[in-house]
Amino acid sequence: MISPPQALIAEVTHRCPMHCVYCSNPLIMQSRENEMPTGAWEKIISDAAALGCWHLHLTGGEPLSRNDLPALVQAGRAAGLYVNLITSGLGLSRERLEQMVEAGLDHVQLSFQDSIEESANLFGGTRAHAQKLKVAAMIREHRVAFTINIVVHRGNLDRLESMIALAEELKADKLEIANVQYYGWAVRNRANLLPTRAQLDKSLPIVAQARERLAGRIRIDFVLPDYYAKYPKPCMGGWGRGVMLVDPAGRVMPCHAASVIPGLTFENAREKPLRWIWEESPSFQRFRGSDWMPEPCRSCDRKEIDFGGCRCQAFLLASNAEATDPTCSKAPLRQRLEQIVTEANSPLADVPPSGAWVYRIDPPVLSS
Repeated sequence: MISPPQALIAEVTHRCPMHCVYCSNPLIMQSRENEMPTGAWEKIISDAAALGCWHLHLTGGEPLSRNDLPALVQAGRAAGLYVNLITSGLGLSRERLEQMVEAGLDHVQLSFQDSIEESANLFGGTRAHAQKLKVAAMIREHRVAFTINIVVHRGNLDRLESMIALAEELKADKLEIANVQYYGWAVRNRANLLPTRAQLDKSLPIVAQARERLAGRIRIDFVLPDYYAKYPKPCMGGWGRGVMLVDPAGRVMPCHAASVIPGLTFENAREKPLRWIWEESPSFQRFRGSDWMPEPCRSCDRKEIDFGGCRCQAFLLASNAEATDPTCSKAPLRQRLEQIVTEANSPLADVPPSGAWVYRIDPPVLSS
């Protein structure tokens, strides 16, 4: 029997005023014309709750690009879901925040690109840092849980201590320090984003000390870079095991990057029942269990821990979604990853000038 999903990740739009150099959204995105109307989203939210979800993550792109967020928050609350808004903060006014809180918003995750305005704006591709500080102050006026998310990489990891200090200053309940995940535009900028081993080694005691000092005040999650791992991450808790993602047009996927894998067709929630998609659709069945696994995964005692690693990452690194994720030390194609890491640690590698970045571009171009 297939267990129900824990969370619905609702990508309500791919529109975004940010142009982050590490953006992991698909290179080809859904256009505004393809976005589902409010009623379609309300039905999906209700169906997800009936299926067993208990978390609703409203995300994008930038979800504030839509005018109907209070209605979607209210739909989540009516369905008994814990409602989380994942946002850059751009487009959030005091009035809009109050409307969402009154509708039942439980949690806000606000992104920052750095602790310093100049570099934060550089990495985000727009002048946003000052507005984010104002938004953080507005959030603290309400009784909602507050997480600050900072994506770290070669260009800002040396300022980790000041980022932690920023989270303290803004009175966050939780700080998520997430090393870049290499999908979408992040792959394009990988040579400029991948931290050195020395940077990573320096960051570990900083996080450990901050966790001890801030225990009971701020919870700190630290997402390590996959490329330095001995074993791969467990791919969203396993392909089609823990979460379902619905994109702006209604396509249902196991994760935000799954569309990068060729040969997979993802069903649309407006055309097929959500339960059938989760339990029976070929795309969700494709990498469930272990029958699909090659060696050494098939006989590995970790196959129910990391599930062979990330299928999208396997495709991006090995050109084969069925391959053992090369971030695993046992992977036959591990040398491809080691070459990337070696180049990142070369004395010739350095933080690039501003003109060297490839920014997420608009408009979205995926046709219906």
